[in-house]
Amino acid sequence: MTSKERVRISLSWKEPDRVPIQTYLTPEMEERLHRHFAKQKGGSTAAQIEPGILASQDELILQSLGVDFRMIYPRFRGKLKPPRDGITFDEWGTGYRRVSTAVAGTYDESAIQPLADIKTMDDVRKYPWPKVEDYDYSVLPAQCERYKDYAVVLGHAGMPDILNGVSRGRGMEQVVTDIALRDEVGLAVIDHRVDFWYRFLRKGLEACKGKVDIVALGEDTGNQNGRMFSPKDFDEVFKPRLKKFYDLAHEFGAKVMMHSCGDSHEIMPTFIEMGLDVLDAMQPEPKGMDPVKIRKICKGKLAFCGLISTQKTLPYGTVKDCRAEARHRIDVIAKGGGYIFSPAHCIQPDTKIENVLAIYEEALGKK
Repeated sequence: MTSKERVRISLSWKEPDRVPIQTYLTPEMEERLHRHFAKQKGGSTAAQIEPGILASQDELILQSLGVDFRMIYPRFRGKLKPPRDGITFDEWGTGYRRVSTAVAGTYDESAIQPLADIKTMDDVRKYPWPKVEDYDYSVLPAQCERYKDYAVVLGHAGMPDILNGVSRGRGMEQVVTDIALRDEVGLAVIDHRVDFWYRFLRKGLEACKGKVDIVALGEDTGNQNGRMFSPKDFDEVFKPRLKKFYDLAHEFGAKVMMHSCGDSHEIMPTFIEMGLDVLDAMQPEPKGMDPVKIRKICKGKLAFCGLISTQKTLPYGTVKDCRAEARHRIDVIAKGGGYIFSPAHCIQPDTKIENVLAIYEEALGKK
């Protein structure tokens, strides 16, 4: 059975030959895993990343862990602001400084927020918004062909990523205020991001001509204690903007998978109503996210990806603990299909490599 077949069978709520597998890694963990597998195989310890693709795709790691998904991405051909003082810029004009810690790993943190200077609708009109034409979509068919035996994924957790994505350029407090007050200017900024990613994905899907299996999206709808926004805020601001992405994926015959951190159990019935196929990188630690309970609510309607604890079990558990949690997800949560085996977030650098290997060995049926 190919990876593509395995994922499709699971997402049609049947059991494939084994559970489909995904992974999320910090750069530090990716480097450690590459060195581990390269040493095993007697090859080069230099990471081998697929060129021209946004997310790191180290084939040695992906194949060694049995990952069934491959990301595709168009080639960026636009112009960015030149780096300065250790700060790099994205296409939205936001500046980032790379921050590293021994425990949490390496992340690019927002340091310059130009969207915060947008105060009026005239400012909105004058802002140099990115253009979908800054990307070359003609490279996508070849990527689809390269990964034809895998579940092909277009997109990532930053699409449209209304809360976090806009906050990086405007500030979290301001974006939350914009949403709460239904501020005309703030909502216009949000809609520029939403419309850009919608048109970006449409162009990508058109180029791929039905060969995309999964459209990946992201929107953090929960935190450790519950939902991020009231039902009214979600229904009026987020729901119409997200649903059009779900509809777009289905228009091209793809499943839609959306990342959301935190406790989203109250919103799951709404996700089902909206047409979401897979809720991604789900955290098992929040009170409302007990895997067995939420599985009962969503079985046959909303598939899960994640539920392997990156807050407790992987960093602090024993190999035995990791195997037991992995076994539970495979034997209980994956029963009947509709589950993708994955860590709940990027595996952090303070995690023992033997714990990482243990969960994937269980998923692959290795001892």
